[in-house]
Amino acid sequence: MRKSSGTAASGREKAYAYLRENILTDPDMQGRFLNEQELAAEIGVSRTPVREALLLLVSDGLVELIPQRGAYVPPVTGREISELMELRGVLESHAARLVIEHRSVPADKMQETLDRQSKLHQQSGLPENQEHQGAEAAQEFIRLDTLFHQQLIDAAGNELISRTYSKLHVRQVVVGVSALFRTGGRREQVCSEHQDILDALVSGDAAKAQEAIDHHLAVTRDILLRT
Repeated sequence: MRKSSGTAASGREKAYAYLRENILTDPDMQGRFLNEQELAAEIGVSRTPVREALLLLVSDGLVELIPQRGAYVPPVTGREISELMELRGVLESHAARLVIEHRSVPADKMQETLDRQSKLHQQSGLPENQEHQGAEAAQEFIRLDTLFHQQLIDAAGNELISRTYSKLHVRQVVVGVSALFRTGGRREQVCSEHQDILDALVSGDAAKAQEAIDHHLAVTRDILLRT
């Protein structure tokens, strides 16, 4: 009995992780319905774990269940983008102050992530202003982007804040990829803005760090809200 329960939980967790990392992070999936049967075959589980995973995603606010239609991926609205950036600004600025105060800036980890991000940008060679081209590279670039910021958050040492920030992952990838495709040269700008944040943290200048964080988030927000 316990073995069966564990297997079910494992299938649900596998489906949940796959949907979060591979389906919901694709901007093209916004405004579409998900096919449980196709997803089950793609993931390699039965429909039950997929349905359970979808219910978890509903509680996360990432999926809606429409009667007689199924699971729907709602588009990220302008209001959600503004609120996402505002929340990120609050959490990241707070974390910056704490790591500077406690001298716990994870400089090596953040620099390594930034170096990987810069290398990915240099190797891409794909037009950034043409939609549907280099989608996988764009998603990987933004995953490194979210890792860079998560490393700052985690260094603050508050597990609740870390978990809260981690829950923003899917929306961050979706809006981040969208921002890359809307403005040519955004990858290079992101790397430069990240370096400014890290340099301020390393120098111990909390005001400058907050200014760099606010600028980085404001630029992304403005790109996404631009009509």
